[in-house]
Amino acid sequence: MKFLYQIARAFVGVLFIFSGYVKLVDPLGFSYKLEEYFGADVLNLEFLIPFALALSVFVVIYELVLGVTLLLGYAPKFTVWSLLLMIIFFTFLTFYSAYFNKVTDCGCFGDAIPLDPWQSFYKDVILSVLILFLFFKKEYLKPVFKNSVAIGIVIISFLISCYISYIGINHLPMADFRPYKIGASIPDNMNVPEGAPKAVYDYNWKFNINGEEKVITTQGSYPEVDGELISFETELIDEGYIPPIHDFSLVKGDEDFIEFFMAEEKLLMIPAYDLALTDEQAWQDLKPVILDAEAKGYSVIIVTSSGEKDQKRINEIVQKELDYYNADETAIKTIVRSNPGILVLNQGLISQKLHWHDVGELAF
Repeated sequence: MKFLYQIARAFVGVLFIFSGYVKLVDPLGFSYKLEEYFGADVLNLEFLIPFALALSVFVVIYELVLGVTLLLGYAPKFTVWSLLLMIIFFTFLTFYSAYFNKVTDCGCFGDAIPLDPWQSFYKDVILSVLILFLFFKKEYLKPVFKNSVAIGIVIISFLISCYISYIGINHLPMADFRPYKIGASIPDNMNVPEGAPKAVYDYNWKFNINGEEKVITTQGSYPEVDGELISFETELIDEGYIPPIHDFSLVKGDEDFIEFFMAEEKLLMIPAYDLALTDEQAWQDLKPVILDAEAKGYSVIIVTSSGEKDQKRINEIVQKELDYYNADETAIKTIVRSNPGILVLNQGLISQKLHWHDVGELAF
């Protein structure tokens, strides 16, 4: 029993540290996920949306430090109670999300290991069993080091966690698990490989056959049935292969310029998902960079989900007519965790990617 307890303790502790770390390097990403949960069509807790980033940082640091205290055997009652309450909350959240199909990715492991809602729920069920074992047999949770050493390790873990989250918020994540990382090719990540599995649908046809309604299911072909068709609907059975990037476009007017700009050898892209929320200082810092890039033959585009009113405000700040293209807000948030951010591309290959705070590090 003691041996099994130590295995469970190590597994849960390491998993909490890993789960905390992959979210901690990207606290903005986890805050976006919390905003999704707080939305009117999920938990209807919209009053919490302004606090999403603060809650994101608190939760992931708490999660990581709990993993450390569990491995150390420090503050055993506090640790096992905290683990139990946390896993009860997240098990409920993932079940709610899966059952009602509200959030397609729980964000449990950030962008490092995407999980669908039911996978997230089953993961939490397994963790719940292990944590209940740790809770009811907590007499086996013995400290590894003396109290003063354990406190020192916990404090150091907390301070390192704060530093990692600070970097992730004010610069860019220390580790980038998204398909827009430096060295990634956007066109390659948008392509569907030859022979990749295609989406599979069931076609449900409702007929009136001799006064009785019957539903006949096919994979697309019209059923050979003597009866009157009432209605039909499609049901997704298998999504097939979904490329890492599948929701990115560069729209102006009614035209998508994504292929045109992905062929450009010199492209400076400035994504800003919401221009109204951008800092005026950011655009003042970016103005000389934009002028320098244009002088060196770069195409410079602003990618945003904002409308003309906000675009005109930015033009007034930089005293220049900028070239705007519209894209989905979520896609822009995925590209760079900065509003605005900076990308340098060569035929769709990302060679540089910076937070606007680090604009001085940009090199053409």
